[in-house]
Amino acid sequence: MEDQEIIRLYHQRDENAITQTEKKHGVFCRRLAIRILSNRQDAEECVNDTWMAAWNRMPPDWPRSLRAFLGRITRNISISRFRFSHASKRFAGMELLLSELEECVPGGEAAEQMLEQQVLSEIIAGWLDGLESSDRVLFVRRYWYGESVKGLAFSHGETPNRMARRMQRLRQSLRTVLEKEGVEI
Repeated sequence: MEDQEIIRLYHQRDENAITQTEKKHGVFCRRLAIRILSNRQDAEECVNDTWMAAWNRMPPDWPRSLRAFLGRITRNISISRFRFSHASKRFAGMELLLSELEECVPGGEAAEQMLEQQVLSEIIAGWLDGLESSDRVLFVRRYWYGESVKGLAFSHGETPNRMARRMQRLRQSLRTVLEKEGVEI
């Protein structure tokens, strides 16, 4: 079933929408949640929460890309679950990804920083647009979808060490752009 047909089922409040979503996008959402959480049971719960969130958001939402819509919901739910589960623990999974970006992206969630975060998002989006397609895809696969450096290296026919250096150069490039724009790191 095509995505637009599935979305139409959501808008008609047909419970078959969830079954069709599971069939078409279940593996993708589960894989994304597992990469973030490193726990199959927690990932399964997050995917179930994704179906519920999709049900509650459609209508009124009519996403252009159902896969991206579900991926964003799954990722946000999984990160929230990760933060809750590891609030006082050190954990190598998502913690490592976030710590890699700490050196070039400022943190903080204070209300006065919301505008700065929007500007930061625009700068990062512009930086991503300026990258070669392969570098942009690698960066997003690593830092949005949480894929391992080893997995990225394998899929691109490179050694893990070479891929790690490539990711380091991308992070340094991002840091340079942010510093030129006056972003305090």
